[in-house]
Amino acid sequence: MLVARVIARFEPGGAQLAALRLIRGLRAHGIASRLLVGEATRPGLRLLAEAEIDFEVWGRGRDDLQYACDKRFVSWLRPRLVGADLVHAHMFGAWWAASEAIAPGIPLVASEHNAIRWPATPRLAEMRDALTRVDAFLAHGPATRATFLGLGLSPARLCSARSPIEPPSPRGLADLPRPRIIFTGRLHPEKGPDVLVEALGRLRDPAPAFLLGSGRLAFALRRRICALGRKETVRLVGWQPRIGPWLCGATACVVPSRHEAWSQTAVTAMAHRVPVIASAVEGLPSTLAERRGVLVAPEDPDELASAIDAVCAGAVGVDLDGAQRYARRFTPRLVAAHYARIYRRLVARPGGEVAIAA
Repeated sequence: MLVARVIARFEPGGAQLAALRLIRGLRAHGIASRLLVGEATRPGLRLLAEAEIDFEVWGRGRDDLQYACDKRFVSWLRPRLVGADLVHAHMFGAWWAASEAIAPGIPLVASEHNAIRWPATPRLAEMRDALTRVDAFLAHGPATRATFLGLGLSPARLCSARSPIEPPSPRGLADLPRPRIIFTGRLHPEKGPDVLVEALGRLRDPAPAFLLGSGRLAFALRRRICALGRKETVRLVGWQPRIGPWLCGATACVVPSRHEAWSQTAVTAMAHRVPVIASAVEGLPSTLAERRGVLVAPEDPDELASAIDAVCAGAVGVDLDGAQRYARRFTPRLVAAHYARIYRRLVARPGGEVAIAA
């Protein structure tokens, strides 16, 4: 089977890294991939090149294709979908374009990893039109599921979405201190690194903290860290290709997101038996249910500081065994098998209903 995988925007991010892991994992099921990218940032292009996966890119960092309806992208895409047994498109701009470019009878899978936050007027009419051509929709969080059911998507076409996490690292980086706190994600308001910095500024004697990631908040975060007098203990170390060596042996992993459908960072930390402290937003309460982690109110640095203090002191009973069991459901091998089942059902029954239990 050949799957044409279309991604609207490629940058170093969780959804993109998960797609690369999925492409590799599907090979064991006899499923080859043709990766077609709408636009890519320079770091995204480097990541693609290092992945040793065949790909093509249409544009260069227009910064809006994720939310756009671009007929030029449709024209570029159409001949590149020829020969594919199935098309799987990620982000609205990709699955809208795929719905316009795809040949009749070829199954179309659409994915949204987070609730869509439109930079301008929502394209609801275009979404509804495109959804009529989508055979299976993969939503990664409760807000996303609610949005698309509200747009008229049949529940029978809504499938369980999963993201493969990075395999656990057997050992951490040798020179990292213990205790330590880890944040990993885009330095963007959605991910809340500013909330973490404020929380660390409230602690009397905080453990060293390492913020892994890049993004538009980097300069402001550095200034605030200096203003809080935390330059020696809070470090921005940039984007890292693997987060496991940083997590292995860490005291806590903090996920202070303002919006988060499902956190690869949190689940990767759980796989490493690292206590997770996260905002109680969207899908995170489900991820950390049954004492698999610690939930705090979003955008509340005081409550976050208290939780960090308690976890570092060993005063919170996190079920690390349960957290690790949960994380084992998201290995690349198991996630690839899940998607292979969806793809094969769709190819066998194009236009049919393929809802697969979570």
